[in-house]
Amino acid sequence: MTQDHTTGPDAAPETPAPWRPSRTVAVVLAGGTGTRLGLGIPKQLLKIAGKPIIEHTLAVFEAAPEIDEIIVLMATGHVAEAQQIVDKAGFRKVTKVIEGGETRNATTRIALDAVGEGDCNILFHDAVRPLVSGRIVRECVNALWTYAAVDVAIPSADTIIKVDENDCITDIPVRSSLRRGQTPQAFRSGTIREAYRLAEGDPHFAATDDCGVVLRYLPGTPIKVIDGSDENIKVTHPVDVHLADKLFQLAAAQAPRVTDHRSYTEELTGRTIVIFGGSYGIGHDLAEIARRYGAQVFPFSRSSTGTHVERAADVEAALKTAFDATGRIDHVVVTAGILEKGPLAEMDEETMDRVLQVNFVGPVIAARQSLPYLQQTKGQLLLYTSSSYTRGRADYALYSSTKAALVNLTQALSDEWAEFGVRVNCVNPERTATPMRTKAFGEEPEHTLLAAETVAQASLDVLISDLTGQVIDVRRAPGEVPAQSVPGQSERAASAASAG
Repeated sequence: MTQDHTTGPDAAPETPAPWRPSRTVAVVLAGGTGTRLGLGIPKQLLKIAGKPIIEHTLAVFEAAPEIDEIIVLMATGHVAEAQQIVDKAGFRKVTKVIEGGETRNATTRIALDAVGEGDCNILFHDAVRPLVSGRIVRECVNALWTYAAVDVAIPSADTIIKVDENDCITDIPVRSSLRRGQTPQAFRSGTIREAYRLAEGDPHFAATDDCGVVLRYLPGTPIKVIDGSDENIKVTHPVDVHLADKLFQLAAAQAPRVTDHRSYTEELTGRTIVIFGGSYGIGHDLAEIARRYGAQVFPFSRSSTGTHVERAADVEAALKTAFDATGRIDHVVVTAGILEKGPLAEMDEETMDRVLQVNFVGPVIAARQSLPYLQQTKGQLLLYTSSSYTRGRADYALYSSTKAALVNLTQALSDEWAEFGVRVNCVNPERTATPMRTKAFGEEPEHTLLAAETVAQASLDVLISDLTGQVIDVRRAPGEVPAQSVPGQSERAASAASAG
């Protein structure tokens, strides 16, 4: 017998069919022109932390397992540049890089046409929000199983006031009910298409965001709000560039850790590492750890091999020695440094010259001499800074300023060398138990210092990572007990504290 689907006025409504999307598409909106930043290029092409902003953004969606496809809507006249970034980075999920519209309304319509028919999830995200997290993407997609529209927002930390045309307060909404909107905004495809179809009949329609279109034209559709994050900022004003760059540094504070010894061995066996300043402290411990995992390590220093990092001929000879022995150089590490305390006005010229030469000129020479070798292996140059790089400190002005210079050198070289596939990073350890520090500050309570071996391990993680242009902070974990020094190091500290 055929079932009668006729329903009377008192019949319960039919249960909606379960949502079964064919795929999930991330639409990256990159139509901005950067006028508020005062740039000659779209802001999404501006480089932060060694890469264009849009590349950071695309990388998040590329890595998200919930995303099947990425479509880029680019500013007029810059599609080729965006396509080049996509091709160079090897983003496999990006299927289209097309020109956006003149307005947000037009851009969304172009995106919907590019997505095509069929039921799917669609996430719209601002290209200039490069710090969106995988957690936010995941929660947006998961929420679409229950809701047809999803927004991302964070609580307002400030009191919001409403003013009139004379800038006088007319209302102060209750802050607990207010949120600051972010992206992505996520939709079931049928919902966002229907909202825009209805909007076409409104001559006053002008979208600022897509959830607003659903709210206005499909008022019966619940819009779920999930928690965003303070870091998910939109790069709009000049100060945002600096904030985003620093947030990337903080995000990279912990280099990706490999979880087992076998993985370290697979990454390092057969690799050649050259360490300038490799006889004591961090350099020594790094050499020891890397050797355990199969790397061929060549440590050079003034005290052990007579190698002065500030002398081009010495650096050239050291690199040639390593290359002749193994036929390759994968990583060059410069841990050599000098910390001389005292007021600048009272420092003699010889001391000043030595600090400048070893702490800055040396890394510059090592960088220049290393590039031809690192180009062959797509390797990495690793430098070291100090927490004092963010603010110069009395009595070691030259040390602080040279360490700040190394941060700038790292960022500049990572940009210059990106075309060669060579990575450049800088490790920023907190106060570390090294012979150099002992000579400068004397004996200090062990629990206040980071173990050199901890910094060496973090350095190894950076070397085998894909990071570039980053300042990686290394900090003691709460309650961490410093590792024991390598036997014999403390006895040799006084004679070898400077320049490794």
